[in-house]
Parts: sequence; C-alpha cells; structure tokens
Amino acid sequence: MSEQKSKPKNDKPAGARPARPRKPKLRYSPAEVEAIFDLFERANPEPKGELEHVNAFTLLVAVVLSAQATDAGVNRATRALFAVADTPAKMLALGEEAVREHIKTIGLYRNKAKNVVALSDALVREHGGEVPHDRAALEALPGVGRKTANVVLNIAFGEPTFAVDTHIFRIGNRLGIAPGKTPLAVEEAFTAIIPQRFMQHAHHWLILHGRYVCKARKPECGRCIIADLCKAEEKSLPLP
Repeated sequence: MSEQKSKPKNDKPAGARPARPRKPKLRYSPAEVEAIFDLFERANPEPKGELEHVNAFTLLVAVVLSAQATDAGVNRATRALFAVADTPAKMLALGEEAVREHIKTIGLYRNKAKNVVALSDALVREHGGEVPHDRAALEALPGVGRKTANVVLNIAFGEPTFAVDTHIFRIGNRLGIAPGKTPLAVEEAFTAIIPQRFMQHAHHWLILHGRYVCKARKPECGRCIIADLCKAEEKSLPLP
C-alpha cells in the first residue's frame, strides 16, 4: 500500500489578510517627555553652544572643525585663527597652509583646513561672502553635513532645528526615548516627540546633559535632574 502524503498545514482561512506587524510601544508618554524638557528648561532657560564664534561664518567654521574633536580643543585653536580671519574673504586670503598651522592641534586638521578654505571660496563666489540662511545651500558647502547645517540654522538664524551629535545619539538610544541606528533616525525620533515650545533649545540641553551628566563611560545618574523619569535599562546610581 502506497504511503499517503500529508498536506501542508494551513491554519489561516482562505483569503485571510497577513497579520500587520505591531508598532513598538512608546517608552515615554507625551506627559513624560513634556516633564523631561520642562526640567531642562527650569534648570537652564537659555542654554548656549560652547563653540566660540563672533558671527555666522566663524560659527560655521567652528562646527566644521568640531567633527571628531572637543569644543574646548576647537576653541583653543580658533581664537588666534578668528583674530586674523573672521570673514570668508580673509580666510581665503590666509590660505590653506596658514589655516593648517592654526588648527594643527585638531584631529584631521589637514582635510579640515582644505574644507575651510574651499567653503570660504564658495561663500565668496556664490553667496557674496555671506553664510546662506538655507539648508540646501549650507549642505552644498565643502565639509558641511546635516548636523553642521542644523547647528548654524539654529544658532545663527534662530531656527528650531535639532542637531544630533554623539552625545544626543547616545542619550536617544540609552534612555530609549528616541532610539535609532543613524543620527537622522534619532533626529526624526526626537523631533516627533519634543513639544514645539522646547525645540529652539532642545539639542543644546541634550548635548550639555550628555557631555556633563549622562556621560558615555560612566553616567552620573546621582546628580541627574531627570533621573526619576529616565527609563534607561542600566543606571549608575549611588548605593543606599
């Protein structure tokens, strides 16, 4: 007697729609997000960026130089640089070799000097020596990416943009408040939940929080003003 082949099981009725993937639950309610940024605002109503600059151009240059470098290190290098070249025309006249000498204590200084001179040239030729108040035009400049454009738009032009640096990327993922695999994903996650009234200063609060409290290696949770609201899986709290 021949063996009867079993039919493949199909538990779904004919014509049934495939199950939709469940949306991940938000780890923070809108009220909790509001409370977090309210605490930041109460503690520091007017936060400021720590890169020293005297105008939109020097801000742009400082942010370009700050990639993979500390703000303190950039400030030490740019004080003398900006004293002699605080406009695109002056930076262009200074030349790449002299710019290199001024910023040689900063990581990747050779490529950065090249970009600073090239973006100065572009500003003179294409924008009349002025920093454009336009994202696309900013990102078209040598060495300028989305984060740099966001910082310039926010600080120089008062736009409620949100710049994601390494500190904000860490906080978004560590706290689970705005997780993402890329800076853009974290930016979009944060801007989707932060109330509009906080957007002008939001990235400043988070950068300062990540730099001085929610540090990479050892977060100082014991002095964190949002510790009661934080839902990070690992916390470094003092022993009772």
